[in-house]
Order: sequence, then structure tokens, then C-alpha cells
Amino acid sequence: MTPEPQNVVEYGLRRTIVSIAVIAATLLEIVDTTIVNVALPNIQGNLGVPIDQGAWIITGYIVANVVVIPLTPWLAARFGRRQYFFASIVIFTIASLMCGLSGSFGSLVFWRIVQGLGGGGLISTSQAILRDTYTLKEQGKAQGIFAMGVIVGPALGPVLGGWITDNLTWRWAFFINIPIGIAAAVLIWNYLRNPSEPVKKKLDWIGLGFLALGLGSMQYVLDQGQTYDWLDDPNIRLFTFLAIAGLVSFVWWTLRSAIPVVDLHVLRLRQVAAGSVLGAVLGVSLYGSILVLPQYLQTSLGFTATLSGLTILVRAIAVMVFTPLTAALAGRGVIDPRISTAIGFVLLGVSNWMLAGITTPQSQFGTFIVVLVISGIGLSQIFVPLSIAVIGGVPEKEVPATSAFFNLSRQVGGSIATAVLVTLLVRGITIHQTELAATQNLRSVGTAAYLQQNGSGVASLSNLGNLVARQAAVLSFADTSRATAIITFALAPLVLLLNRPRLGGPVAIE
Repeated sequence: MTPEPQNVVEYGLRRTIVSIAVIAATLLEIVDTTIVNVALPNIQGNLGVPIDQGAWIITGYIVANVVVIPLTPWLAARFGRRQYFFASIVIFTIASLMCGLSGSFGSLVFWRIVQGLGGGGLISTSQAILRDTYTLKEQGKAQGIFAMGVIVGPALGPVLGGWITDNLTWRWAFFINIPIGIAAAVLIWNYLRNPSEPVKKKLDWIGLGFLALGLGSMQYVLDQGQTYDWLDDPNIRLFTFLAIAGLVSFVWWTLRSAIPVVDLHVLRLRQVAAGSVLGAVLGVSLYGSILVLPQYLQTSLGFTATLSGLTILVRAIAVMVFTPLTAALAGRGVIDPRISTAIGFVLLGVSNWMLAGITTPQSQFGTFIVVLVISGIGLSQIFVPLSIAVIGGVPEKEVPATSAFFNLSRQVGGSIATAVLVTLLVRGITIHQTELAATQNLRSVGTAAYLQQNGSGVASLSNLGNLVARQAAVLSFADTSRATAIITFALAPLVLLLNRPRLGGPVAIE
């Protein structure tokens, strides 16, 4: 028999402590990903591995993360949410220590996978805890607190990663998690209450196997495809086949299972289907720009890792300033969450299009402030209202399955963005370089003036080639920003498919 849920709403100091511990745990998982991205070149150099192998430091973590997210509702119910959340923090913290102590590449990748298994349970469980910790009337506030971690976290990562890269060793990208993880674990164990006791529930191991095979293989293809030129590589072809076979088998099996790992029937609700796609679009805008912009700032403009991170922080500040206001208005029903979400996507699209226009070889720090502030305002208009619109528009019994799709879609959207944008960037550089090189002849006024001033020696011609390569890279960075804008504009109308949410209903994601 399923035990009756308990009221675990907290007030006063206890609620403050739980909120701080939960958001700290959420930031652990999100910030660490972007910190490691910034420190990756140093890690590769220190361990003596090429770029294609070094990518496994990121890929291994994300594959483990993506596989665990759909299992979170079952794990929380089976072992107790407090116990599961505590264990996730402990696993993540211990794995962080072992990553920092790793003396070989293989050891580091192994512990990154373990870290991903722990981190996968933090985000969605955090949101469920905050939902139950606050009253129904305060759900906007709860979502606003959670949004701070989810949206600001990816921006804080490059700042910390840049400072660590410039001033410490790469190992501190992992050691920095330890004190925060210990503090969060102690607070969670002592102050968090379970909404219900653990229940012995069977797990559909066959469905889980298909899901792990499909998502894991898909993540490998997305992360490694560009490195190995996609389907031209036999391994990419193999994993593409495994991804399709695994996901198709998972759908076929799960629709017939009495104990499905994820309830796919919830996708019959247009609220869930549209919300999941919009979550993926949010992942594209959130993680895509975090990937592309620092690369442009550091490689084309010569920014240090620290300055590059501070540039991204401008957007995070805008998010922190405007999210509380958005949460308050959406939570009280002052503005239709669908309208707020639509405005947010439009602002994101506008900011990415504007970013393409100021992507030049001479741009300065101040050039990006307005664009990043607009982007931050856009993000602040999306996360909380979108959560309210998606979850508030489905029956209460469908909330757990809906939440799984929403969290997973945002993560997968970020992975797809990374794969697509990196591919566009690399191939765009090649195309632009070919086109620019074709114009560099004596009939070109600019080329003729350059050769007259610098001569036609080997060094001068080599420098001319470097100028062409840098300009090609800048043009390609601008193209990727435009592509992100187009994707955002094209899919934003899906907001119209969302139903008006039930005010006062559940708004969190579990």
C-alpha cells in the first residue's frame, strides 16, 4: 500500500536552511559542468591526451547524467527522497575528490561517470523539494529560487573556471565542490523531511536497459559526431544505430509495460509535448551561447579565461535581478505565464541576432553588455512561467511523468545545441576561409595594399593567411548566433499550444 503523503511545508529559519542547502546542491551539479568545460584544455595538456579523447571527460559525465534523470522519480520513491538526495550529494562530492586526485586519464573519466550518476539526481529532486517546502501560494517564489540555480549556474561556471584556469591547477575545478558538498549534505540530512516513507517498487529493468542504451548512445553521437565527421566514421554509425534501436525498443516496450520507467502516455497531452520541445529550445539558448560565446571571446578577441567568464556573468546578473519579479507576477496570476514565456523566447532570439551583428575581430567587453542584458531578461521571463504553464496545465497524477520529460528535454536540448552549433562553427570556418582565400589576389585592393606595405615574403604571406583564418572564424561565430536566433524564433510559437495553467496548482518539476 502506498503511504499517504505528509505535509512537509517549512517556515522561518528551517525553510531558509533547506532552501540554501537545496540550491547549493543544484549549483554543484550545474556549475561544475561549465567549470570543467573551461578547464578542459589544461586537463588535456596535463594528462597528455588529444582533444578527441579529452572530450570523454565531458561526454562520460553527461551520458551518466542523462540516463539517471528519468529514473529520479522511481529512485526517490524507492529509497526515500531525503535519503536519495543525500546519497546523490555524497556520491557527487566523493567523485569530485577522486576526480581531483586522478593521476591518469582513465581514472578521471571513470570518476566523472560516477560524478554524473550522483549529479543526475540533484536537479529534478531539488525542484521537487522546493515545491513541497513552500505553500501553494508561494510556488512562484519556490520556482524563482530554483531558476536562480538552473539559469545562473551555467554563467557562474565560466567565471570560476576562468579564474581557476588562470590562477590555480585544473584539479581545483573539482576540489572546489568538496566543502559545498559536505555542507549541503549535513544540512539536508539534519533538516530535510520526507514527504512519504520509502516504498518497495519494482523496476522495469528491460525498459531501463533500452533507455540507457538509447540515451547513452545518442549522447555519444552528439558529443563525438563532429570530431569524427559524423556518419563517415564507423563508430558513429554504430552508435547512431544503437541510439535509434534503443529508443525505439524503449518506446515499444514501455507502452506495454505494467511498471514503466517513464510513463510515455503523458505525451498524449499537448501541454507536455509542447512543453518538452520548449524545454529543449531553452536548453539550446541556455547552453548553446555558453559554449560558443567564450570560444569567440578567447580565440578571436584574445580575452583571458577570467574576462571571458565575467562577460557571461553580465547575463547572470540580469537573470538574478529580473527572475524574482517574474516569479512573483506569474505565481500570483498577474500575467499569463504563456505570454511571459513567449516574450522571453522573442527576447532570446533578438539577443542572439544582435550578438551576430556585433561579432567582429575588434569587439570590446562593453560591446556585449546590452545584448547579454537582453538575453538575461529573456531567460528570466521563461523558466518560472514555463514551469507553471507546463505543470499547471496537466492533471496532478501526471506531474511526475511530465517533470521527467521536461528536465530531460532541457538537458538533451543543450546536448543537441552543442553538437549542432559546433558542427556549424567548424564547417562554417572552412567555408568562409575558402571563400575569403579566393578573394586574396593582386586584383583585390586590400590584398594589394597589404602586400605593398608588408612585402611578399614568407612571413608576410603567412601572416596574411592567419588574418584570413581569424576573419573566417569570426564570420562563423556570427553564423552560429544567427542559427540559434532562428531556432528560437521558429519554435517559440509552440507556446500557443500550452493551456492556461491552473493557478494555485502544482508548478514544480519532480
